[in-house]
Amino acid sequence: MLPKHTLRLLAKNITVRHASTESKVKTGIVMLNMGGPQHTDQVHDYLHRIMTDRDMIQFPFAQNQLGPWIAKRRTPEVKKKYEEIGGGSPILKWTDLQGKLLCKKLDEVSPESAPHKHYVSFRYVHPFTEDAFREIEKDGVERAIVFSQYPQYSCATSGSSFNAIYKHFHKKGLPSNLKLSVIDRWSTHPLLVKCFADLIQKEINLIPEEKRREAIILFSAHSIPLKTVNRGDAYPSEVGATVQLVMQELNFCNPYQLVWQSKVGPLPWLGPFTDDALTDYVKKQGKKNFVVVPIAFVNEHIETLHELDIEYCKELGEKLGVENIRRVPAPNDHPLFIEALSDIVKTHLKNKVAVGHKFLNRCPHCVNANCLKSKTWYGENCQI
Repeated sequence: MLPKHTLRLLAKNITVRHASTESKVKTGIVMLNMGGPQHTDQVHDYLHRIMTDRDMIQFPFAQNQLGPWIAKRRTPEVKKKYEEIGGGSPILKWTDLQGKLLCKKLDEVSPESAPHKHYVSFRYVHPFTEDAFREIEKDGVERAIVFSQYPQYSCATSGSSFNAIYKHFHKKGLPSNLKLSVIDRWSTHPLLVKCFADLIQKEINLIPEEKRREAIILFSAHSIPLKTVNRGDAYPSEVGATVQLVMQELNFCNPYQLVWQSKVGPLPWLGPFTDDALTDYVKKQGKKNFVVVPIAFVNEHIETLHELDIEYCKELGEKLGVENIRRVPAPNDHPLFIEALSDIVKTHLKNKVAVGHKFLNRCPHCVNANCLKSKTWYGENCQI
């Protein structure tokens, strides 16, 4: 018979091994987003990566020369904007919190795929794609769900992030013990719609009652070049679908308009632009009350905190003499939004569709060779 101290040691080791096995990550949630510089000293490299990424922006010629030149030229102006919102982007803070809340909820509602752990995968700033998947391999994750945090799909945003994952594994190979699947869009999810409707209603209620019903709801989304739209990019139609469902949830309580922001460069982009719409509504139509909704953004960052809040709602609003202008918060950690995320993942696992047909189908006038290679790779390698 073994001595008592030996038995105690064996029991302790078994307990430790059991705890280690129980805590091993079964399902990893890879949260894709563009990211944003956490400090102003990251701004130049962030812009450089954007301007030289042909999945995001296609210059007609000399992108390797023009991209770095534009990044260097824009850095001082963009740095100043980040300084005015506190010195950096909060997008990592919000994405990390959303991921933690999502996985906590998933552990409750989907115990069969637990434990869950989130991994942030940014496109243009740390943590990058390779950082996220390095952690996944280190944790011995069995299944990784690549979850785009852009509800509406665009080749320039979601597409670029998915292509980066393809490039990462094309070089080193997909681990044989890792199952990979894709959630590429979710613009019409009922809980996303209810979340936006709730946030909008709260802001409408803060407008004086006698002005409330005349307030125009401006749904503002990041614009894209018209040549991208004409190639067949799904983004404008998917943003429009979200808007219509949100207004339906609100019983079409107010006049509303879909507008577009964040145009860069001289080429034609999808309009009307948010600032131009505000200007003409006030100057030409005499409208003075507005609710601005960042309908394509799931967390606060430079385009909500500076472009919408400072440039449009404050500076332009004061210049135009608007009476009331309210900016609806991004979903951030709203309980309905976290429920939406968890329901999307749970349904994805239940339906056992590793990658959707829409994702694998290219735009009719696609000119991106990376897109063909990437979608072929996902079609051959995704499983659930």
